[in-house]
Amino acid sequence: MIHVLAFITAKPGKRADILDAFAKNVPAVLAEDGCISYEAVIDVPAFGPMQTPVGPDTFVVVEKWASGEALSAHAKSAHMAAYGQTIAPWLQTRAIHVLEAV
Repeated sequence: MIHVLAFITAKPGKRADILDAFAKNVPAVLAEDGCISYEAVIDVPAFGPMQTPVGPDTFVVVEKWASGEALSAHAKSAHMAAYGQTIAPWLQTRAIHVLEAV
């Protein structure tokens, strides 16, 4: 199984726009072969001193894939290309971490 943490930072004030586009794309991603889970998460407000916030313009996509091949196919899919074009004007940075269990 492949785990992905994708840290997406929007330009100031544009996170909601990206999250709206993300939500519209989720059904297509979940329908992909090998997709186990795919969701966006944001900071729990004022959780306390143990929390390191990602910030008001950032969200994290938490993904699980059955294989590296499934993840690679996802990255090349037409709906992800369209999503990327939609969010490009609002995107500040993106960092994708591909991980495996130890």
